[in-house]
Amino acid sequence: MTLNLAQANAVVQRTLSRASELDIRISVAVCDAGGRLLAFQRMDGGHWAAGYGAQGKAVAAAAFARPSGLLAERSGLPIMQGIAAAEGGHMFYAKGAVPIFVDGVLVGACGVGGGTGEQDEECASAGAAALG
Repeated sequence: MTLNLAQANAVVQRTLSRASELDIRISVAVCDAGGRLLAFQRMDGGHWAAGYGAQGKAVAAAAFARPSGLLAERSGLPIMQGIAAAEGGHMFYAKGAVPIFVDGVLVGACGVGGGTGEQDEECASAGAAALG
């Protein structure tokens, strides 16, 4: 099972809707289970650098099949640093991304940057819920 473009775009739209409700300007990235980008949007007025955070957090959530914020406390461990380095340095261990499961199978992740970690994760969770 894999995440297709229509599903990824549905996740993006739900994520952006939640950000609008919170009155924040974000970037949202949806990747497949292998951490490769499928869909990306930056809201008007969103900071350009938030796009890197959104993508990096999505990659981490996909790699470990868990919310990226749960990885933050272990980010300094050599194994975590080694995994991030081996992956190419694109992985961010910070709050704001959640894995996406369909019928119990990991199909990707949604990452958000631009708000607080809590706001980012709330938006990402809303987006992931578009498929479940």
